[in-house]
Amino acid sequence: MPPLAARLDDASRSGGDGSAGDASGPVGISVGEVQAPLGMPDIAIARPALHEEVTARLRDLIVENRIQPGERVPELEIAARLGVSRTPIREALKVLAAEGLVEMQPLRGAIVKAFSAKDAQDMLRVIALLEEHAGREACAAPVADIAAVQALHERMRAHHRRRERQPYFVLNQQIHQAIVALARNETLSVMHAQLGQRMRRIRYVGNSEPANWDAAMAEHEAMMQALAARDADAMAAAMRAHLLNTWPRIEQVARRGEAGADTY
Repeated sequence: MPPLAARLDDASRSGGDGSAGDASGPVGISVGEVQAPLGMPDIAIARPALHEEVTARLRDLIVENRIQPGERVPELEIAARLGVSRTPIREALKVLAAEGLVEMQPLRGAIVKAFSAKDAQDMLRVIALLEEHAGREACAAPVADIAAVQALHERMRAHHRRRERQPYFVLNQQIHQAIVALARNETLSVMHAQLGQRMRRIRYVGNSEPANWDAAMAEHEAMMQALAARDADAMAAAMRAHLLNTWPRIEQVARRGEAGADTY
């Protein structure tokens, strides 16, 4: 594994997974120059936009494994690379801690959360149950709502065809969220969102192997066919199978990278 500084440099060149939007961008926050007093560039960013952007960039670094599980988040280095103070970094870390992506530890600061194999499998099983129920309920949704999900799928398919994994993953997550939303069950949506955020990094890793990615795409095709047909049983089965198939893919990739890996 390259040193952390090298991973952050790679992230700066390649961009994030696009969690702040469909198109990915550089990890550094880029602000164009505009006319300002004394010929100085006006680089001020509205506080809400800055907070959201920094949170998204930090999330990208964690999801893409630029900062590894168990590693401390280097606040000063990231602040320097983003051109911001430590205050928005710390605010962003609070959000990521609430999402379950980092842990705040005394004297060490923010540490990227490492899950045991059992943790990951337990969360995937619960997500599978939630999405199985959501998929069944989604088949009763209005035609326009189902069409909107299918439109997201078409865009995701195009990214898969072009082997654009980052924007593919963004749309993939949006599709799962949209199907859950079709169930029109707020409790279900809240539980799913909480677990989805915690599993985001791990699920991104699972499709780094081309064969795994192709298999996942095929499962999404089956889901969309069932949804279009309003076949509740087939949709529920497809959703459940897709989630349960996620764990073997994650484990395969993790063990290929480090023999005997037991945290993710």
